[in-house]
Amino acid sequence: MTDTPDQPITYADAGVDTEAGDRAVELMKAAVRGTHTSAVVGGFGGFAGMVDVSALKDYRRPLLATSTDGVGTKVAIAQAMDVHDTIGHDLVGMVVDDIVVVGARPLLMTDYIATGKVVPERVADIVRGIAEACSIVGAPLLGGETAEHPGLIAEDEYDVAGAATGVVEADAVLGPERVRSGDVLVAMAASGLHSNGYSLVRRVLQVAGWSLERHVPELGRTVGEELLEPTRLYTPACLDLIDDPAVDVHAFTHVTGGGLAANLARVLPKGLVADVDRSSWTVPPVFEMVRELGQVPWSDLQGTLNLGVGMVAVVPAGSADATLAAVRAHGFDSWVLGTVKEDDGAPGADGEAVRGTKGVDGGAVRLHGAYRTS
Repeated sequence: MTDTPDQPITYADAGVDTEAGDRAVELMKAAVRGTHTSAVVGGFGGFAGMVDVSALKDYRRPLLATSTDGVGTKVAIAQAMDVHDTIGHDLVGMVVDDIVVVGARPLLMTDYIATGKVVPERVADIVRGIAEACSIVGAPLLGGETAEHPGLIAEDEYDVAGAATGVVEADAVLGPERVRSGDVLVAMAASGLHSNGYSLVRRVLQVAGWSLERHVPELGRTVGEELLEPTRLYTPACLDLIDDPAVDVHAFTHVTGGGLAANLARVLPKGLVADVDRSSWTVPPVFEMVRELGQVPWSDLQGTLNLGVGMVAVVPAGSADATLAAVRAHGFDSWVLGTVKEDDGAPGADGEAVRGTKGVDGGAVRLHGAYRTS
């Protein structure tokens, strides 16, 4: 037998505060309930969240679409600034905006927060942000977990992840099978860096010695405020496009990790190439700041960050004007990014076309022209 301690060891002595967890639940409860629709069954606090899907009986062949993701090292910015009520928008954007790419309508979302120490107000802020974003995209936040991991995660640190499920009619699935030569690429503007490439951005700032409190005239705010700008939520605009009789959406691509070309290539069929004109938009100042501050090559920048394009709709040429108008009605900019053509195998202006990305043996993307900066 080993020596016994002088005093009994409790769960709290081990670093887990169950009472703090309960307080966090009380603080977040109203926000979570605010996302619940009439389809939610069982309310708040059960072992499992439930949603009534009896409406699916009207589908001919309903397919469930699911996605899971986190927000990466952007959480380090939120922690450094002690601002936690926006990171939830990033989480929902990374998850729900992925399932809408195939044409799916969200049915539910769940979240997971791991932290070294449960601070009820901080956890409640994170969940309130998630709930607010869920309300925007129409996805009930059905449940989640806040896990306290003392000794594994530092007390002031946390990570967040989420998963979403949606439904789409089998014969309405969007993707490469619908894309045709002559289709037009309609870009939807990003709100900023969104939630990808923050390891690069943080490294650039570290080497340059820039603090998050530094005010940058070109940005009109501090570095930290710019980096915390929430990811734009595209699901409402995309669903409106799907429902618009004047628009025939063939595919969407969500521009996340890997940049525009790598993600666009995933939704193109073999034999077709998307010609993208870099000069068709002005790269927002935050990306130019990263490039200049770190002397980051354009090739590395465009393969890491979204450079101002957050979502792309692939539509027939005859739907382009209606698509532009519908997206702009949601309050953000939209423009024609390029066109889809037969792939002749020719390289782009600065090298081979991008193809075979993310494990998908699909189409190709050629980038041409020079980026415009403000």
